[in-house]
Amino acid sequence: MPTTRQLLIAIALTCFALIGVALYAQHVQHMLPCPRCVIQRYAFIITGIFALLGAFLSRPKLWSALALVSTLVGAANAAKLIQVINNPSVSCGIDPMETMLNKIPTATGLPWLFKADGLCEAAGELFFGLPVPYWAAIWFAILTASLVLVLARRKK
Repeated sequence: MPTTRQLLIAIALTCFALIGVALYAQHVQHMLPCPRCVIQRYAFIITGIFALLGAFLSRPKLWSALALVSTLVGAANAAKLIQVINNPSVSCGIDPMETMLNKIPTATGLPWLFKADGLCEAAGELFFGLPVPYWAAIWFAILTASLVLVLARRKK
């Protein structure tokens, strides 16, 4: 059975690898991220950072709980995108959320990572056989289950 530290490091590495996949999809496959996709990127990055902090600092359960909150925010955004894909009449297109996201310092400083240029309706485009929001929901579920496992462990 892996230690809590090993689990948290695995969670962090998974999150950062998923950001790499998102960048591949954006820059190689030309799949532009919509506002909710960008929020999911933030959720993956924040989850990864909290998992690393939990692995290397004291109070790993606190950091794991914060990471869990981040995964739940990301999962909620993935669920909203799945709703948009399954109900074409629903849209989140160019809206105030996109304008707000594109003006925060991370988006202006790292537009290649955090700038929302796409439409939510386009998120239904297949990536390795599934729409991106489905992949995100699957990974958020895996991360949530892993973090619940970390939180449920008894301290030895």
